[in-house]
Amino acid sequence: MSFGDPNNPYGQQPQQPQGQPGYGYPQQAPQGVPPQGGYGYPAPGQPPYGGVPPQAPGTLQANNGYINVAGLGTVQVATMGRRLGARLIDGVAIGILYFIFSAIGLAGVFGASKSIDDCSGMQFGSQEYADCVNDANEAAGGIIMTFLGVMLLFFLVTLLYEWLMISLLGATVGKMALGLKVVKENTGQNPGLGGGFIRWIIPIVGAFLCYIGAVLVYLSPFFDNSGKLQGWHDRAAGTLVVKVK
Repeated sequence: MSFGDPNNPYGQQPQQPQGQPGYGYPQQAPQGVPPQGGYGYPAPGQPPYGGVPPQAPGTLQANNGYINVAGLGTVQVATMGRRLGARLIDGVAIGILYFIFSAIGLAGVFGASKSIDDCSGMQFGSQEYADCVNDANEAAGGIIMTFLGVMLLFFLVTLLYEWLMISLLGATVGKMALGLKVVKENTGQNPGLGGGFIRWIIPIVGAFLCYIGAVLVYLSPFFDNSGKLQGWHDRAAGTLVVKVK
């Protein structure tokens, strides 16, 4: 025969007061109130203790220069110093092409000028002089056509260089050299032909205003208060310039 609690002579087990937690058991929340997390477990919908909540694509992280881009994860926004350096490298590459085309055009101009000078030693009114003048006039027309051809060729080369490389590769030679890439803000992919063309044409249109408009477009990332350093051409195309290495 065992002896129990003298205050409980019938040996009945004590009952827990209704609504109070027992040892090792979480408290039941009242109906309609969301349950609270237990020890070591966060409440539903909350990030783990010591962690950070997941960020949506395009979210700038605490203005520290890093941004979450879909498909790429967390990447660093390209600084204006690197972007300027890439632009200078591209300028040198395009300048070399421009020099080559200009040399071709000048060679044609010098050839035409020589044919005009040859007429000065001929007798005025002679057939030889008339033929020389006709040749000189044709040469003058050739000078204009040569100049326009060189400008058109240079325009096409710069179009293909900037537009196609950004559209299909996301980077020009200068951006590749400095580890930069242009991506779509909402997908992280290359801009594509449409986005690349929009990004290219806006500075070109600005260049018609004595190139002041183009300079303002290239400096417009300084005016972006979102921290993403998006220029006007980037906003129109929905692109970002990020650092990839």
